[in-house]
Amino acid sequence: MSGRAAFRRVAALVRKEAYQLVRDPSSIAIGVVTPVLLILLFGYALSLDVHAVPVAVVMEDPSPAASELAAGFRLSPYFDATMLTSMPHAEELMLDRKVDGIIRLRSDFARRLAGGDAAVQILVHGSDANRARIIETYAEGAIAQWTDRRSAEGGSPAVGAAVLQARMWFNEANDSHYFLVPGLIVLIMTLIGAFLTTLVMAREWERGTFEAMFVTPVRTSEILVSKMIPYFLLGIGGLILCIVAAKFLFQVPFRGSVLMLAAVSTLYLLVSLAIGLLVSSATKSQFVSSMVTLLVTFLPALMLSGFLFDLRSMPELVHLITYVLPARYYVALLQTIFLAGDIWGVIWPNAAVLAAMAALLLAATRAVTRKRLV
Repeated sequence: MSGRAAFRRVAALVRKEAYQLVRDPSSIAIGVVTPVLLILLFGYALSLDVHAVPVAVVMEDPSPAASELAAGFRLSPYFDATMLTSMPHAEELMLDRKVDGIIRLRSDFARRLAGGDAAVQILVHGSDANRARIIETYAEGAIAQWTDRRSAEGGSPAVGAAVLQARMWFNEANDSHYFLVPGLIVLIMTLIGAFLTTLVMAREWERGTFEAMFVTPVRTSEILVSKMIPYFLLGIGGLILCIVAAKFLFQVPFRGSVLMLAAVSTLYLLVSLAIGLLVSSATKSQFVSSMVTLLVTFLPALMLSGFLFDLRSMPELVHLITYVLPARYYVALLQTIFLAGDIWGVIWPNAAVLAAMAALLLAATRAVTRKRLV
């Protein structure tokens, strides 16, 4: 009988929370409108690919072979090539940031090409190291295509002694949206699970709603469960919107199983909800809880999860800190499930960490939220 009574109390509290959620435009905006805006804005506007990069192609050798190679840069959609004959002029353009790179074909290019040891000099502005690496890779790709075309036509075999053969696993199109969009899903789930929950809970602490419930027979665990269910469902709705956008707007491949994606997303959403409940219960202030949640969830999910920056390139101390951030594990899971499939060697360890974090945080939330009036 006690179990049935507890179920009726939780159901009543869930209905109350659902009514409050529907009546609150800000919650709907954060939970539904914001994910749509973020996935569209970041998905279309944020890209690590480069197009129409301004480069100077210095042709010190006017031979047909050099002209053919220069034409490859001029006709490429990845480059906006300015044809020059003077290296000092190109260096001036580089210093003035009018070009981001210099492709130099030396005066002995044709003669050295005939001997099989021709070289092309590539100079890239290094103020943005990531962009510089991408530009260099694209330039090397253009040279490799020219080399392969000459080989197929029976010309000189190569620029240099080696033949470049490049292939990118799990992202054959070399499209940055393939790993950016799964990362955006992490940000959106963090926003709904932690940030929205902590705002709503802290507001109820400030208004005294919790004190009113504490004088009823409702248990603390039942209150917490009733708080989590509506926002859990809202988070799942945001996840579905993100998956649809990833698949049909950005054509991100999905090679894993829907069931596995749902399972790991449930774990991360429980972690996010627990963080929101824990922070709001500990601070009982909308302003303080929102700032704390921003610092411990959203910003780390953006900067230290592997979403934008390679974790292996970070200083050792910062790299160690990332191991306590749940977003790190969810990013790894989403990128694996979307791009590689159900790779159990990646899924099991990361999912186990998220499950442990969820259990620990929910227990801490239960301990902090005590049914007593101070």
